[in-house]
Amino acid sequence: MKNILEVENLKGKKVLLRLDLNVPIENGAIKSDFRIRKILPTIDFLQKQGAKIIILSHIGREKTNTLEPVFNYLKNKINLTFVEDILCDETKKIVEKMNNGDIILFENLRKYDGEDKNDDSFTKTLAAFGDVYINEAFAFSHREASSVVGLPQYLPSYSGILFKKEVEMLSQSFNSPHPSIFILGGNKFNTKLPLIEKFLNRADFVFVGGALVNNLLISKGLEVGMSLVAEGKFDLSGLLSNKKLVLPVDLVVNKNGSVVVKPVNEIASDEIILDIGHETILKLKKIIEGAKFILFNGPLGDYTKGFDRATSSLVEIIANSGAESVIGGGDTVACISELGLEDKIGFVSTGGGAMLEFLLNEDLPGIKALNNSKIKA
Repeated sequence: MKNILEVENLKGKKVLLRLDLNVPIENGAIKSDFRIRKILPTIDFLQKQGAKIIILSHIGREKTNTLEPVFNYLKNKINLTFVEDILCDETKKIVEKMNNGDIILFENLRKYDGEDKNDDSFTKTLAAFGDVYINEAFAFSHREASSVVGLPQYLPSYSGILFKKEVEMLSQSFNSPHPSIFILGGNKFNTKLPLIEKFLNRADFVFVGGALVNNLLISKGLEVGMSLVAEGKFDLSGLLSNKKLVLPVDLVVNKNGSVVVKPVNEIASDEIILDIGHETILKLKKIIEGAKFILFNGPLGDYTKGFDRATSSLVEIIANSGAESVIGGGDTVACISELGLEDKIGFVSTGGGAMLEFLLNEDLPGIKALNNSKIKA
């Protein structure tokens, strides 16, 4: 990919900067500013280059979701203007009057049907505002949206500073130093099963936790009670016979309203698995202490319901391990932020679904669009 750092002259150029500002909002305020903090160096770089910066992003899934809370956060750090309707004539006038270094934030792109549909007419409308396009939204680049795959067809296009680093750091996992361990949690077994299969061929150990492990336990003939299980038929015999696969030895469960820890082979039919247990954490700690590379995505317990102890313990173990580490996924990143350990992790990815898709396919629609762009500056 061509990177924005390779461009010699951006002075006076109108830059369409695609960011991922899809941050959690609670009571009108930003709950986590992790993704925003990660892109501030790119904005600073473009301002120093004298570019006219037009920020494109989305937030939430509904047309009514607004980027106004993000604007209110950003205006305390940088001087910028918020534009609520990009299709009105007044917006064109605002863009035309921009001075070098000015910044405009366009309202939620999902307000317009053409964004998610990758509508060519909408793409051309967006392209008309800019001279150059930069994709700095790795976390959204697994989506074929107009602002991700459409714009590179019409403007000279580059990856952003963070985007390039995301690709470089995640690519380490394809040829990582050994011993290495891939830790995968969360749910969506159907989506993540191919990743388990792939990394059993790449890593020295693959640990599966969270709700993902329930289908594997069932295939071993174990009880998972009323825990979440993915629907469908899966032939998991090959996985279960692989000596690289590491599964929990004890689990935290809800037993008649009480939370208890039980061996994995003693779960009752009326119980719900909530987290992995202490003995499993000790087992993982031993592996991590001997590892040179650690890849971790997804919580190990029901994080949204407060069962974060195992995930937090594991993050602390990784932070103190001295091994190269790459961690991603919304709840996992939230845990790192809450513990204040971001600086002790090798790399914390902004991507959730994008991280997983890149790890599986070693490519993304957003990357393909940048590489296929034929428009020259």
